Amino acid sequence: MSAQPDGLITIQDFVRWGASRFKAAGLFFGHGTDNALDEAAELVLGALDLDHSLPAAFHSCHLTLAERERVAALIERRVRERVPVAYLTGRAWFSGFEFTVDSKVLVPRSPIAELLEVGFDPWVDPARVERVLDLCTGSGCIGIAAALHLPDAEVDLVDLSPAALAVARTNIERYGLDERVRAIESDLFAALGTTRYDVIVSNPPYVPRAEYDTLPEEFLREPELGLVAADEGLALALRILERAPHHLEPEGVLVLEVGNSAFALEQRLPGVPFTWLEFERGGEGVLVLTREQLVAHRAEIAAAVEA
Repeated sequence: MSAQPDGLITIQDFVRWGASRFKAAGLFFGHGTDNALDEAAELVLGALDLDHSLPAAFHSCHLTLAERERVAALIERRVRERVPVAYLTGRAWFSGFEFTVDSKVLVPRSPIAELLEVGFDPWVDPARVERVLDLCTGSGCIGIAAALHLPDAEVDLVDLSPAALAVARTNIERYGLDERVRAIESDLFAALGTTRYDVIVSNPPYVPRAEYDTLPEEFLREPELGLVAADEGLALALRILERAPHHLEPEGVLVLEVGNSAFALEQRLPGVPFTWLEFERGGEGVLVLTREQLVAHRAEIAAAVEA
C-alpha cells in the first residue's frame, strides 16, 4: 500500500490527488460517475460524511490526521481492488435521494430515476397511483424513490435475495416508510398472490453470460445474481412480460429495463409494440407497455417463454 504524498491537507487536495491516481490506474467509471474527478469527489466527500451541496468555500478546509488517513486508504482501495466507490463509502445517490448500499446489492444507477421524479407521468396519472411494485428491488432504491415522489402510494419491494432485502429494509427505515413500503422475498410474482398494481417497475438481471465475462472489473465486484440472466439476457424479462398482466390494474403499466438486451427482445417479440423511453440524463433499454398491450400479445409472449 502506497502512502499519501506530503502536502495533502484540504478536501480539494485529496480530490485532485484521487483523480490523478484514478486516471493513472485506468479505472472504469460507471457506477454513478463517468470521469476521474467526479469519482474522486464522491469518494472524498463520502468518506467525510459530506455531500455535493457543500459550499465551494469549504473545499479548502483542512482535514484532521485521522480523516487524511481514512481518505487516503479508501483511494488506495479504489485503485488496488477496483471496488465501486459506493461500496467504500456505504452510500449511493439515486433520483435525488441517498441510499445505503453494500456489496450484496447493485450500485443504483438506473435511468428509471428520471421517470420516478415525474411520478411515471405521462404513462399514468400520478394522482391516481395507489400501488407500485418494484420487482428485483436490490437496495430498494427504485421503489423507495417512487414512494418518496408519490407520497400517497403504497409500494412493494420484491427480491429473491434475503441479503438484498436486508439492505432494502435499512433504506425503508431510513426514510420512515414502514407503513407504506413492504419488502417481500419472492421469485418474481410467486409470493404476491392476486395483488394488483397501478405500476410495475423492474430492473431485473439482463446481462448475457458472454457479455458479463467481458465487463470491467468494477462490475465483477457486484453480486452476479443481480446482473446475469440466461437466454441472451432475457430469461427474467420474458417471465415478467408474461406474468405482469395478472398483477396490473386496468390501464396499469409495466416499466421494464433490459439494457443492451433490447435488440434481442425485439427480435424475439417482433409483434409487441414496445415503447422505448428516452432520458435527458442518458441511459437506454427501458420499455413501457400497458396492461392492455400485454394482454393483446400474451400468446406471442407465452410462446417466447416456452421456447
